[in-house]
Amino acid sequence: MPKKTSTSSFGTSKREGHDSSKFYSRNLYSPAEVQAGGSVVAENEAAPADEGEWLDRIFCRSSEQMPLPDGSVALAFTSPPYNAGKDYDEDMSLDDYLGLIRRVAGEVYRVLKPGGRYVVNVANLGRKPYIPLHAHFYQVHLQAGFLPMGEIIWQKAKGSAGNCAWGSWRSARSPRLRDIHEYLLVFAKEEFSRPDKGESDLTPKEFMQSTLSIWEIPPESARKVGHPAPFPVELAARVIKLYSFVGDVILDPFAGSGTTCLAALSLGRHYVGFDVSKEYCNLARNRLSATQAGLL
Repeated sequence: MPKKTSTSSFGTSKREGHDSSKFYSRNLYSPAEVQAGGSVVAENEAAPADEGEWLDRIFCRSSEQMPLPDGSVALAFTSPPYNAGKDYDEDMSLDDYLGLIRRVAGEVYRVLKPGGRYVVNVANLGRKPYIPLHAHFYQVHLQAGFLPMGEIIWQKAKGSAGNCAWGSWRSARSPRLRDIHEYLLVFAKEEFSRPDKGESDLTPKEFMQSTLSIWEIPPESARKVGHPAPFPVELAARVIKLYSFVGDVILDPFAGSGTTCLAALSLGRHYVGFDVSKEYCNLARNRLSATQAGLL
């Protein structure tokens, strides 16, 4: 009999005989009532006095209150924690979780330039019932004042032959869909076009590829990066080149292992990132230092 798998902070590949009780016991699946708490602030760092003190920096603190000036950022790209049981997640109810996303969205809106974009990578969760997080995210960000610009399907694989999470095998009793995609939701502040001008570095081929609504990009290895849920540098780079000019400031309010900041640095942009985990802030800083050394 195949060995049973269970919910893991670094994910599970094959899921034949998978025990998902740990996932479904989380507060995400509790009745929709607001619970106490919900967010964690790591280091309460003082607000920087000028640009030189916040630019090209990783802050180890919550992005619910960012020490950045109004209208200082051209593009924000992030993949927030999904509240699904990774080792950095809190066990929040859906209401509390969306409250966190809403507060961060308000801060991102404040620090974006007019015409600035906010691109959010999100995946839907569960099966019993299915939680369409991307639909909730639309509601949250529209309430924060953002204008919807479209969505990109990030296709992570062409198939999922090694994944056994199909529910009932070859039976209509309980088949399960196996996700091989996530969403990139694209929002804008105040207007759909940027009123300022700058240098774009997209080639014609990259532009044609990036303006399609489906992006086929392989996922990143969690164990290779040292973070439970990293996204590939190529994904961040494609977003940055499509939606920002050379020299712009790129923000990641849930920086994790620093991939967005890493891509920004490599593409001649400035960066600023926030994360509440000291471990991952240090990981991001180390990755950035190594990249900076390679660029010199």
